[in-house]
Amino acid sequence: MVISSKNNPLIKTVASLAEKKYRRQLGLYLVEGIKPVHECISAGCEIKHIICTAENSSAFENAITVSDGVFKSISSEKTPQGVIAVVKISQNELKKPKGSCILLDCLQDPGNLGTVIRTANAAGYSEIYLINCTDPFSPKAVRASMSGIFFVDLFFGSKEEILQVLDGVPVICADMDGKDIFSFVPPEKFCLCIGNEGNGISGEVFEKANYTVKIPMRETCESLNAAVSAGIAMYVLKNNIKRGA
Repeated sequence: MVISSKNNPLIKTVASLAEKKYRRQLGLYLVEGIKPVHECISAGCEIKHIICTAENSSAFENAITVSDGVFKSISSEKTPQGVIAVVKISQNELKKPKGSCILLDCLQDPGNLGTVIRTANAAGYSEIYLINCTDPFSPKAVRASMSGIFFVDLFFGSKEEILQVLDGVPVICADMDGKDIFSFVPPEKFCLCIGNEGNGISGEVFEKANYTVKIPMRETCESLNAAVSAGIAMYVLKNNIKRGA
């Protein structure tokens, strides 16, 4: 059977997941695209439904087939590939990190957030703590994470809750008066903090910093994009641990 009505209850539910409040209420988010859905399956994520157009339905077990028009109504892509997975949001209990981790303080751009998640996964940071950030399960953030969101643990909480759980973990913050990151040797386990795109790291979080570092730049450049800064810092710090060992 092919679903051809946008008023179908399932289709209306899937369409609602474009909005944060419904993702929160239902505990679900969307993964779109052939490769991301296959990677989501391989990662062992809990998938509730896979919705496909007719040309893709045979490639996914128990897929629900919909008309092209219905698929376009639930897709967030300009050129849809015809596959969407409805995935359960993992609920991780707030706890201390096992290894070096990332703290995101009020990051607001979903593209930046997704890119940080993607880079953290690549660089080997599997635990990410979020304080008042944009929703990492929005379609744009999920897309920007390039499947990284399937392989990291995300922890949410108030500023007080997260700082409490990170108590005892050395915190590294970026600051223009900090030490050159390329010569800084971090402790074996640390928390790298990335701040808001416009305002940087909040005062309460900065007060918890055990170390401050800077990425040296030419005088003609005032700042770097938050996700770019995060990526440089993640790799340099991991490399410098090895160098200082």
